[in-house]
Amino acid sequence: MVIERSSVKQNDCWNVEALFPSLKEWQENFDTMVPTEKPRWPQFNELKEEVHDGDPETIKAIFDLYFAVDRLLSLLYTYAHLRHDEDITSEDEKIAYSKALSAIYDFGEETAWIEPALIALDSDKLKAILSSPLLEEYRFHIEKIIRVKAHTLPKEQEELLARASKALQTAHKTFSAINDADFKFGKVLDSKGNEKELTHGLYGLYLREQDRELRKNSFFAMHGKYFDYENTLCELLQGQIQSHVFSSQTRNYSSCLEAALYPKNIDTEVYHALIGAVNNGISSLHKYASIRKKILGVDSLHLYDMYVPLVKDVDFHISYDEAEDLIIESVKPLGDNYQNLLRQGLKDERWVDRYENKNKRSGAYSSGCYDSMPYILMNYKGILKDCFTLAHEAGHSMHSLLTHLNQPYQYGHYPIFLAEVASTFNEELLMHLLMERETSKERKIFLINEKIEDLRGTLFRQTMFAEFELLIHELAEKETPLTPQLLRNEYVKLNKKYFGPEVTIDDVGGIEWARIPHFYYNFYVFQYGTGISAALSLADKVLHGGEKEREDYLSFLKGGSSLYPIELLKNAGVDMRSTTAMKSAVDKFGKLVNELDKLLESSS
Repeated sequence: MVIERSSVKQNDCWNVEALFPSLKEWQENFDTMVPTEKPRWPQFNELKEEVHDGDPETIKAIFDLYFAVDRLLSLLYTYAHLRHDEDITSEDEKIAYSKALSAIYDFGEETAWIEPALIALDSDKLKAILSSPLLEEYRFHIEKIIRVKAHTLPKEQEELLARASKALQTAHKTFSAINDADFKFGKVLDSKGNEKELTHGLYGLYLREQDRELRKNSFFAMHGKYFDYENTLCELLQGQIQSHVFSSQTRNYSSCLEAALYPKNIDTEVYHALIGAVNNGISSLHKYASIRKKILGVDSLHLYDMYVPLVKDVDFHISYDEAEDLIIESVKPLGDNYQNLLRQGLKDERWVDRYENKNKRSGAYSSGCYDSMPYILMNYKGILKDCFTLAHEAGHSMHSLLTHLNQPYQYGHYPIFLAEVASTFNEELLMHLLMERETSKERKIFLINEKIEDLRGTLFRQTMFAEFELLIHELAEKETPLTPQLLRNEYVKLNKKYFGPEVTIDDVGGIEWARIPHFYYNFYVFQYGTGISAALSLADKVLHGGEKEREDYLSFLKGGSSLYPIELLKNAGVDMRSTTAMKSAVDKFGKLVNELDKLLESSS
């Protein structure tokens, strides 16, 4: 039974009180620090009148003020969104979250003129700004602004777009409300006729059960709910994509993909190269499906058969406390300082909100801000996958912490392109530890299967999502209406291509696109594929290298956004302009599948 939030033990909750003791104190701080009368920050209007002179002192004053306000709002928002996610139906927290978002939108609107005003300066003034010692701390930030000059609109139009930003988030916010709060999945039957409650968190658990009837019923019940609302969900997704089309066309990009990647200095060819590398190695996924079908002994392999462990009698239940200990031990190759910081965060500072409760946000994430500890949302169930998820989120958190400790605020957030590198790196360290300690052949088979599943989920599945996301954006750019039937048909085609002839794609499985929140994130998912490719390469260097390789990686974690993401990775030892790391990741999957096949053959 899923418990109410009020019944959760304090030690199982993240320490949000470290930010503000209560919602009352948060509200008092919000009321004191965030003006209600608009413009909320009139100081920007005063600086606006002076910026055309290009005086470095004025530019410095603008960025000093901008980052001071941004830092404050980030702190207020972090508390509000964490409290909101504990129980997304709670009215007071919902209001606080809305207030924080409104302040952020207003801040964006009132400062939308800064970049176009800076870009509008003539080349001599821009050169003087970039060479001024006064602006040394902001030089790279200013260079990034100037880089998108061709795609920045006059300040009046930028202000108009900023005003529209809140409305353009409606589709995403509505999907989140429906998916995380409104949808109830009821109960499903197992093979013995027992009723089981179905939630987002329990769904992943049931798909790993040996009880095939429970897996099947859970799969059909979960996807059936989305199928019932496919027209509404289709319109929401189409609305989100149209906002991307609107933004890219308004800013004179050639495509939505270019609009998403260009500001980060990532060539669109990196996206296409990932899809190409995975497609070229897709036969290994087909082979894995054949092995799975044979071992499970089923006449027809379905998507609900793709997650159950192939070794039936291995008990890999891991309590939350045991998971923490394993993860802390696994990061020993990164040195004492890294290990001690992580131990302190998990054991003493209560970074983690551990278990599922009623109306808690589903899934897992790492959050926090520059002036807070990291915060990790979990819905821990005790399976091995949950242990890896905790390692994954701890990787994010340590990346954030080391960035915050080593960079000024303006460079204290790592770029999205790098977001999945540190997290996947830590998963690889955990797997290395578990495989190193294991002596049982059956448990090794289990672990290899888990690693294959990790790669399948992170490299192949996310690349399939990336391919689907690119397709539906390209269709929208060609003004092709996105209908539920079109989305189902295209999604089924991709599933058949990726899984191969051994897997039966049930009709209801074609609706899976409707429950993937990442399709609202504007070309985010491909970074799981590039991230795991870079992480595997870096982990190999650290595990088999020496002090230099470790320090190069730690320097990467400390780099924040002080360089473009491609350059930060290159300094750490991986060049993502080449396909080497992507091909290597695909090859590793193939080698693991072959190793699994041999071990299974020798066990039969």
